[in-house]
This record gives sequence, C-alpha cells and structure tokens, in this order.
Amino acid sequence: MSPRDVAIVGVGATPYYRRGESAPQTITELAGTAIIAACEDAGLNVKDIDGFAYYSSAGAGYGQSMDTAQFMETLGIPEVTFSATLTSGGGGSAGSIGLARAAIVAGDANVVVTVMALQQAKQRLGSVFAAVPPSPMNSFLQPSGLSGPGHLMSVLTRRHMHDYGTRRDAFAEIALSQRANAANRPKAIKREPLTLDDYWDARMIAEPLCLLDFCLETDGAVAVVTTSADRAKDLKQRPVPVVAAAHGGHRDWGRAFGWFGMPQETFASSGHAPVAKHLYQRADVGPEDIDVALLYDHFSPMVLMQLEDYGFCKKGEGGPFVESGAIRYKSGTIPVNTHGGQLSEAYIIGMTHVKEAVEQMRGTAINQVADAELALVTGGPAALPVSGLILGKAA
Repeated sequence: MSPRDVAIVGVGATPYYRRGESAPQTITELAGTAIIAACEDAGLNVKDIDGFAYYSSAGAGYGQSMDTAQFMETLGIPEVTFSATLTSGGGGSAGSIGLARAAIVAGDANVVVTVMALQQAKQRLGSVFAAVPPSPMNSFLQPSGLSGPGHLMSVLTRRHMHDYGTRRDAFAEIALSQRANAANRPKAIKREPLTLDDYWDARMIAEPLCLLDFCLETDGAVAVVTTSADRAKDLKQRPVPVVAAAHGGHRDWGRAFGWFGMPQETFASSGHAPVAKHLYQRADVGPEDIDVALLYDHFSPMVLMQLEDYGFCKKGEGGPFVESGAIRYKSGTIPVNTHGGQLSEAYIIGMTHVKEAVEQMRGTAINQVADAELALVTGGPAALPVSGLILGKAA
C-alpha cells in the first residue's frame, strides 16, 4: 500500500465569479484570499508556508501569471525553500499535489501550498487558439476554424461516436447529473434545474457539442495546503492522506486535440490510461475501490472517455455506462463530480475537484458519498502530461 506519508490539511477558495466579474481584484488578491483561507482551515499561519507547488507553468488564467516572490511580499512569508511548477495546463492540477508531496518527502519544504487563480477578462478560454500568433502547428488549426478548445474537442468526440456508436444522450446525462449536483451548492454558478429538453434545445457551438457540453468561463481561486503526515496530526482538521499521485502519459496521445496525430486506438480517448495504470499500482487499488470520482470536465465527452481510461467501464462502452445512470450521486455505482464540476459549479482549471475530494474524505461535503474511503481526482486533459490523484479517508 501507499505509505500515506503526506496529507492535505487545508483548503480555501474565493467566491466564484462569472467571467470578468472578479475585477477590480487582481490575480494576486484572488490567490492570496484563497491561500489565507486554506491556512485558516488548517490552523496554520501563512508565515508557516515554505513551499509552493504550481501547475500550468504558474499560469493564472490566460496571459497572466503567479509569482512566488510576490506572494511572499504580499502575505509576509519570511522564507521559501521550495518553488516549482508542473507542466501542461489543467493536466497538472491533480499532479501538483504529488509535486508538493515530493518536496515534503525530500525534506525540501514542510508546508506546501498549491494554488490556482483565474481571470478571463483579458482573454477568454473559448477563443484562445484564435488569439495566439500563427505557428507551424496553429497554421493547421486556425484556417480550419478550430479557434478554441471546444472546436478541437468536437473532433475527438465525433470520432468516439463513429468508432463506438456513442450518442449525444450520454453527454446530456453528464450535463444533467452534474447540474443536479450543483443545485444545492451556494457558491455554484449554475444551480437552476436543467432538463433534457433544455439540453436538446441548447445552441450548437462545435457540432456535436452544444453550449451545455462546455465548461463554464469563470474567475476565482482555490488553494490547498499539504504537509507531512506527522505534522498533520497536530493541526486543526483531520488530515486527508495522499494515497497516490501520477503525472505523465504516453507519446501516442501527445498534444492530443491540439495535434490530431494519435493512432486510431488512442485517438478517441482522454490519454489517461497510462496514468491510471501507474496510479492504481502506486495505491494498490483498482477502479472497484474508488468511492467518488472527480473527473476533469472541461467538456462532457471527456468525462466519458476518462471513465473508460480509468477502468470504470470498458473501452467504447462509456456511452451506455453513463446513460445507465451509473455516475449519478446516490443512485449510481460511481458518483462523479458531486460538486457540479466545471460544467455547473465553476471552472478554476481543476482545483475545485481537489477541494471537493478533500471534503468528501473529511465527510463534510455538501453531497456527501456515504462511507467514502477513496476519492479519485483527475487533471486535464488537453495535451500531455495529464495527472491523477487518489486521496484517502481523513485519519
């Protein structure tokens, strides 16, 4: 079994804002608010922080960045002994906790913060590829009208439908089930009831993906505090052990839907299968042991493909599996995105999933899964690397 040598001891978040509505706050203010809240949750002073584990190249939203020195100056942190960043956008969100663990186990830091802050006033995600300068790769995408991640995702989705007979009914079920989970969450951006008719009536954005297949475009910040298992015992919250983390992937999936060079057997997938294999081996568990899954849901079909790659159903059977109601909270066999996910609660590039996993393992989640002992969190995908994280029940 995993040594469970580190634990998450604090989580904190700002309110979640619709795109552009977090102004006049700055990225540093948003991130600082979340960090202070996470430290208060843990019973720590911000001056106890001596490490930062970022992902997405410390990117804060689109065209902005976060800076360790600025956090130190703003929050009064006297010294940092570790500061590092994982690659690959939201694909590193789950893996960033593994980076924090590596620093702690190596003795490079004692209290490590992972934070993501997002503002989309300057550049919205939905048109990010259209806004970048031409390059050899972008010159294949931009003239084809592939101007945002959703347009690229539509190509993988259509291939999955072609290869396996997947229906839009499955994507509708993902959108509806997650909206139902967000309905009782005060901070969720989308809480109003969603019906099947609403889904079919929603405007098409990138066929076969409609508006409700796309994640929200939001602002906000989420922070997580990780420390050693020994130190965690003396803090305010019951520690949530890090059972296993993995970050990487196989070359065949490569740059994924920014590339379209994958072999056929890999093309219509989330690229998570190799990471899932390593993650389960490190945790000494299998998909049958997972009680709640927080799957990165920038687009609804990617939830379906991750269910396949993590072994909750066989390859190509994600559509019928989802349509059966298997991912529903309470009535399903594997509750998925009990917080509403990025489709209905908020899109903070994966960190809301880590926060929900911690609350599930503490037993304090709003939509608590009864007797949950293991939570799976995934990061990404858009391109490699991608990541996975398994957290255990609070000790």
